Amino acid sequence: MSVAAPSITVRIDAPLPGRRTSEPVFFTVPGHLAAPLRYARTAAGETVLLQRVDARSGAEATTFVAIVDIESSLTLTLGEAAPAEVATGIRMLEGRESDCFVRLETGAFDLELCSGKAEGLGSSKWGIRHFRGLKDGFELLPSGNNAIGGFYGPFFTPENGLINPPEHTKVEIEIVERGPLLHHYRMHGLIPDGLLDELKGKRFAIDWLFFHKAPFFQRKYTVDPFQTVINGRSVTNKITVGDEFEGGPGHLVFDRFAAYGGTRYRAGDPYAGLLVDMVRETVADSANTGPKFEEFRAELSDIEAAHWDLYWRLFCAWEEVLDESEIRERLARVRAAAHVKADLTERAWTITDAPVDVSATPHETIFPGPASKTVEYDSASGRAMVWWTSQPSGAFQIVQRRQSGWVNWGSNGENECPELPIGIDIKTAYGPFAKNWTEVADRLETPLVVHVD
Repeated sequence: MSVAAPSITVRIDAPLPGRRTSEPVFFTVPGHLAAPLRYARTAAGETVLLQRVDARSGAEATTFVAIVDIESSLTLTLGEAAPAEVATGIRMLEGRESDCFVRLETGAFDLELCSGKAEGLGSSKWGIRHFRGLKDGFELLPSGNNAIGGFYGPFFTPENGLINPPEHTKVEIEIVERGPLLHHYRMHGLIPDGLLDELKGKRFAIDWLFFHKAPFFQRKYTVDPFQTVINGRSVTNKITVGDEFEGGPGHLVFDRFAAYGGTRYRAGDPYAGLLVDMVRETVADSANTGPKFEEFRAELSDIEAAHWDLYWRLFCAWEEVLDESEIRERLARVRAAAHVKADLTERAWTITDAPVDVSATPHETIFPGPASKTVEYDSASGRAMVWWTSQPSGAFQIVQRRQSGWVNWGSNGENECPELPIGIDIKTAYGPFAKNWTEVADRLETPLVVHVD
């Protein structure tokens, strides 16, 4: 079937008031249009570049993506194929990390997507390991020792021996789409086995979409089906997605958190404190005499100054510092105590319409309740990261730790219990959005409406 492209018109409507700039829009037209790039024209005669989306196109229909500025409505008429040499858009730059798969300058962000090194360290994680906004020039991940986009629970839990997929796995990255307007990458990985039989042999895929000039990126996590029990609760096909940021000791890149419609949370992290207590006990009285344990014992001699990673790594089945029976016994005691402490009545729920100063709370940690639209922002500069999930996460863990400068957005509740359904869409926007973040979140949630004639 062949359709002359100029006979096709596409009407795009903005369902929300206000101007939307650099907004990606997908639409499908009948017929097989093979050219990778094509022009379209507005009613005013302006030229708009289209990129063919190969993965969504076939013999009977062709899908395109465009990046548009729109106030209320816009009509495009498809035109002729565009030569590749005229296209300007997303640029690929030289990476900084040894495991860099691609570094992109999207027109909004400079980011580096890495495949991981499986060394059990923060610097070996897959995900986005550098991220800089082009408008403010601010780098959210300067060291490359943290990452945006990792997922953790139910694998990184005391029940499963604290398997850390981003640190313990390398991923293969597939190029799904690569053009001036859209880069789409798909990560594939196998999660190392931990202690729970029902979580062994699980594979995952993560889709990442980056658009030219758009102030957000998009992702989706797919994991082999599973059902287990974490924190005494049945967990079926839910994960913890964790986005990390770093400002360096004494500096926070974000110092406030809020959820759309108000934040309901409990402050403090009893589990973390109990894990530290168990580290002290293990270092003092474990009968283990292996060389790796002695190495950890030496590094943990000044426990207050030790890096947090050393605490959980001591009990990690992948690290094999302790044998499985000792890991199970010690973490079972941590879990039992944490279950009690988490729900003591003195840990009251706070309900507020005001943004939360997380670093002023116990353990510089809060556990907010269900939400689909959330923000972390810096109160001085106004820079903000806004998240929208197509289904709400049942809970979150938000950390803004001023001493280390580490900030985290995680889709888990107390005691590492994962709460985000797999297979949903996540859109994440970055920019000077502190004052209007709810409007940004509404736009992430509400796509443009397309009619093809």
